[in-house]
Amino acid sequence: MQKKIVIIGGGFAGINLAKSLSKNAAFHITVVDKNNYNFFPPLIYQVATGFLEPSSISYPFRKLFASRKNLHFRLGKLKQVMPGSQKIMLDNGELTYDELVFATGAETNFFGNEHIKKNAIPMKTLSDAISMRNTLLMRLEQASISEDPVEIEKLLTLVVAGGGPTGVEISGMFAEMKLGILRKDYPELAGKSGGIYLVDGGNFVLSPMSTNSQHYTTEALQKLGVQLIMNMHVDDFVDDQVLLSDGRVIHAKNLIWAAGVTAKVFEGIPAESIGRGKRMLVNEFNQVAGLQHVYAIGDTCLQTTDANYTEGHPQVAQVAIQQGRNLSKNLILQLNNKPMRAFSYTDKGSVAIIGSNKAVADLGGSKVHLNGFFAWLAWLFIHLIALITYRNRLTTFWNWMIAYFSKDQSLRMIIRPAEEEVS
Repeated sequence: MQKKIVIIGGGFAGINLAKSLSKNAAFHITVVDKNNYNFFPPLIYQVATGFLEPSSISYPFRKLFASRKNLHFRLGKLKQVMPGSQKIMLDNGELTYDELVFATGAETNFFGNEHIKKNAIPMKTLSDAISMRNTLLMRLEQASISEDPVEIEKLLTLVVAGGGPTGVEISGMFAEMKLGILRKDYPELAGKSGGIYLVDGGNFVLSPMSTNSQHYTTEALQKLGVQLIMNMHVDDFVDDQVLLSDGRVIHAKNLIWAAGVTAKVFEGIPAESIGRGKRMLVNEFNQVAGLQHVYAIGDTCLQTTDANYTEGHPQVAQVAIQQGRNLSKNLILQLNNKPMRAFSYTDKGSVAIIGSNKAVADLGGSKVHLNGFFAWLAWLFIHLIALITYRNRLTTFWNWMIAYFSKDQSLRMIIRPAEEEVS
């Protein structure tokens, strides 16, 4: 009898766990996801800006699992967990398990503001990226035919909330596009006003990274024309007005929300098992507090037993990858009646791209700092290697080379579902 492992979520954590476990024939593994594809979140902003196709950073689960006989995929949304009977209810049926693993990641946190949730542009999923591309391209088209200077300025003004890697990268990307590509594609907008604002509550952008990285990034963004508004929060977004916490107002139609994430809560998980940020409380083996045969890994869990991260690990890809691989080893040890090994995170560093030939990298747990061209090369290499298949790596590399040498890309198309198209 194979041991039935059900993994909810096919992101960094879930995929690494599933692929590692599938090498052992003693396990029957089922990955459940609401999408039928895996995608690479760090590059969704490049889909949103028309520099990559969605297929460059995504791949179907069934094709990915085709050669692994004990690894299966189930399309569905989790509705309820029944720990007592070791069963889960999906929107299209039910599954039983011997061990259940939550690898559900995180979703955009709007901090309870319904106006921002309704009107802002989120940057968390592949669907968000495609929607953002359509929205921003449509607003450029609207600006190109408008004769109202005030309306044009609002259509061309972009506010990015959140100064982490996503906020920095998308601000830099749009600043470079404004200086080059948009002048060629939209000659009607030459000389028209509209700024790019990056708003963050900290003293500097990229707060988790080194001081060197923060200072270099600040200077590089300002040279590109991005206006940095620090020690500030976006309080509301209504009637084309972005309201800041000091009372200032930026008139804009475009607010990109990269200001925070929160975990997902599921029916059947006790309230006492949920901690800060709605993350599931887990022990050193990633077992969910108060439950048997239930684990959580990646962004959805809060583990405070690691001596270097007593407030919990950062919600980044490397934590998810390492926890997935460690849990795989522990489930095999458990199967063989051997003691499991506590998880300890190894910080391999952080990278962020600002623009062409401009990036920052803190490698080896911030022991080595790079900026400029060599950091840009490091960013390219790290992201290419992290893509899930050779096909993704080749198509992404090809698109990047075209964009680098031509200073352009031909993927800026508005493609909408039929029900959204205007007749």
